[in-house]
Amino acid sequence: MIKNLMRGLVPLALVLSPLTAPTASAGVQLFPDALAELTEAAEVPGGHRESAFPHWDRGLDAADGCDTRAEVLLAEAVEAPATGAGCALTGGRWTSYYDGQDVTDPALLRVDHLVPLEEAWASGASGWTAARRAKYANDQGAAATLVAVTARSHRAKAGQDPADWVPEGNAAYCRYVGEWVGTKLRWGLSVDKAEMEALKLFADGPCEETVVLRSTAPR
Repeated sequence: MIKNLMRGLVPLALVLSPLTAPTASAGVQLFPDALAELTEAAEVPGGHRESAFPHWDRGLDAADGCDTRAEVLLAEAVEAPATGAGCALTGGRWTSYYDGQDVTDPALLRVDHLVPLEEAWASGASGWTAARRAKYANDQGAAATLVAVTARSHRAKAGQDPADWVPEGNAAYCRYVGEWVGTKLRWGLSVDKAEMEALKLFADGPCEETVVLRSTAPR
């Protein structure tokens, strides 16, 4: 599936998430170098439950009446929505980079964990405390961790890793795999064999010059 997606596409120039910019506390690496820092390990089989990752919490600003989901929608809006009582959002416009679709109804969006909760659990989060899993599930410290996308693309991706699913289109999937690796490094999550092999195909091909933003997760 991944090889078919990549066939015929040319290398991509440097890619940074438009929602993220380097800061003094953030490092940058080319995708192959960042990928080399990931730990390869077998996944923990089973045991995941969504309740192990409490979300959504009260967000970055507990006084604004918006939970994490709403704050992500506000941060990622191309055109800002109106905010009503209880942080009810109306209007606005978003672009779902997974499938390139414009959305003007916030109710039709899903805030996706770029590295899904089930994947995080199998890659190391099963050994975390409940408090750390809650921080992961509500992480707004790096723009790549949570992303507003269409419900259709959210369903298509589900809990799959890049060995089985990436967005279509050169720019979209290079951004995606770069952010995937950046998120796994941020949270100290491992990759399994098939996942690593798929990521290496991107690193050795069209995403070789993609930039990965490095940051440290909260403790």
